[in-house]
Order: sequence, then structure tokens, then C-alpha cells
Amino acid sequence: MTPAESTKPDERLDVVVIGGGQAALATAYFLRRTGLRFVLLDAEDGPGGAWRHGWDSLRLFSPAVWSSIAGRPMPPVRHADGSDYPTRDDVLTYLADYERHYALPVQRPVWVDGVHAVANGLRVTAGARAWPARAVVSATGTWRHPFVPAYDGAQTYAGTQLHSAHYRSPQPFAGRRVLVVGGGNSGAQIHAELSQVADSTWVTPAPPAFLADEVDGRVLFARATERWKAQQEGRAIEQPVGGLGDIVMVPPVKAARARGVLHAVRPFARFVEDGVVWPDGRRERIDAVIWCTGFRPALDHLRRLGVVDADDRVAVAGTRSLAQPRLWLVGYGEWTGAASATLIGVTRTARSTVAEIAAALAP
Repeated sequence: MTPAESTKPDERLDVVVIGGGQAALATAYFLRRTGLRFVLLDAEDGPGGAWRHGWDSLRLFSPAVWSSIAGRPMPPVRHADGSDYPTRDDVLTYLADYERHYALPVQRPVWVDGVHAVANGLRVTAGARAWPARAVVSATGTWRHPFVPAYDGAQTYAGTQLHSAHYRSPQPFAGRRVLVVGGGNSGAQIHAELSQVADSTWVTPAPPAFLADEVDGRVLFARATERWKAQQEGRAIEQPVGGLGDIVMVPPVKAARARGVLHAVRPFARFVEDGVVWPDGRRERIDAVIWCTGFRPALDHLRRLGVVDADDRVAVAGTRSLAQPRLWLVGYGEWTGAASATLIGVTRTARSTVAEIAAALAP
């Protein structure tokens, strides 16, 4: 029986992969090579995972060849502004083609509501449906668990509050006074485009860390790889400042710098009904706040296993749960593998995870 045939509920599989984004697809690529029977359960209506929800103008900060997952490079792109950084739509097209090319056994939309320990395995449930498995890979990412910091007065604020997870375009904010809160790449890119149509103020906890114009995801991934190699060898290395969270000067951000709007202020003190109060006591009317403050792992489906801690993480050795050895987690961040939450970085983690699963399930 081929993996594509092993998709019926209540049929015991070797592996169930929960998720349908880049981490799930990379894991499936390596599972295909093992002969294990597996299925991917994806909550989305179509291919692309969390990329389906990125804002319209989102740009990656690496060229296509450095934005690919295992086995099938993303085709090169070239945009009207001369940039070769893929857009959200480029990524969606690529992931849909990847899934189709490898005929991956994806079922969607399937909202997994629980993973349960049973005799000789785990049982994945979605309402009345169930998939028994010898092992489970959780690859649900973070998009469904956006983080918004607590602020005094937030409940009384009458303006719009929107997380970057649900931001799509600047048009709804045209002519309005907007705060963009968050010092990473999403904050920089969203502020850059909002500043063209709105009175946008960029709020960051510390001065933003801008990378040199010639530094992009290629350099950052190479640095992450060197750190990973050093950790494996038990040695320390010194590297230039700059990590995956620092701001890459993609064309829209460079354009904002040229317009003189790429600057940030420190956080406000509290909300009031029509705006915010700054630390110096100044009150300012604000129409909308866009939170670019990151995400937490989306792990509600694992809570019945008792493996999720107070920080919304699972204790792992590599990617394998310490408390539940039939469970692996891929793509949630550095704690599940160096650069594993990136397109190019997840390949290394997916490969080692599948090798470990195959060894664990071997006769």
C-alpha cells in the first residue's frame, strides 16, 4: 500500500503528520523514502499553510533558491522593482506545486482537536473521526496562536486592534493614525507600506536592529548553520551581530528609509478610550494598533497528552518529546531545530526527525 492510499480514518498508520505547511511538507518528503504509511492532516482549505494568511505585499528576505524546502527548488523570481525576493503569492504557488508534484497524502480541511495515548501508539482525533498511529509529528506552526502583550487600558480602547496574523493590506487604514508595534521584519515591512497612506508610528521596545543592505537570509542562514555545527561539536564561535529576527533591508523597507520614515519610538505607557498615553504623560488619539509582536506555538491539540508546559512548549530531545516518545515536533522555532521555522532551515530538521522515526518504528 502506498502512502497516498493510507488516508482512511480508523486505519492504523505508521505516522500521522498534523499540519500542511512547509514543516509538514518537508517531513512528508522524507517519509516518502521510508516506506512508512503516513498521512498529513491540514486544517486549511488549500495548500500553503500559514502563508495563506500573510499580508498581500509580504516579501521574503532570501532569493528563491534560498527559500526552498527539500527536493524541489523554488523557481527563481524577478519583480518589477528588480528584486528577486519571493512574495507571499510566490511561496503559495511553490508549496501547492510541491504538494502536487510529490502526490503527498494530504487530507483537508481537518481540524485536529486532540492527540491521545492508547495502547501501542497514539490516536489523533478530529471531531468524530480518528487516525490511530504508531507515531505523530506535530507541525502546526504558530500562526493560529498570535501573541499580544498586556497593556493597561487595552479593554477600554475603542479603536481597532489587529495582529499581523490578520493584517492584509494598508487600504483600510488610509488617512488614519496608526501604531505599528513590534521591532522585527513584520513590523518594519508593515510600517513601511502603511506610512505611504496613513499617519503611521512605529513602536519598538528597543531601537530596531537593521542589517547591512547586502545582508539577507542567505547570510543569516549560513550563520545559523555555523552555530548549529558548533553546538553539535561542543564548541563556541564568535559571529557578527545579526540573527533571523533582525531587520533585512528588502526593497519596501529601503524605500521607507529613503522617504525618511524608517524610525521608531519606544512603547507607550497605557491605552485610553481614544488612543494612548506616552511615558511623558502626553495623550494621543490613535485610530488603530497593529500588533507585530510574534506568535506562540499552536499546541492546543497536544494538551490532552499532558506534554505542553506553561510556556507553550514541549520538552524535547532534538525534536522528540521527552514525556511522550511517540511524538515529534517540527518547525516551531529554535527549540525544535536551528532555523527550523524557515523554509530553507526546516529541511535539516525534517530529515533528522524522519530518520529517528524510522529507526524507532523499525521491526
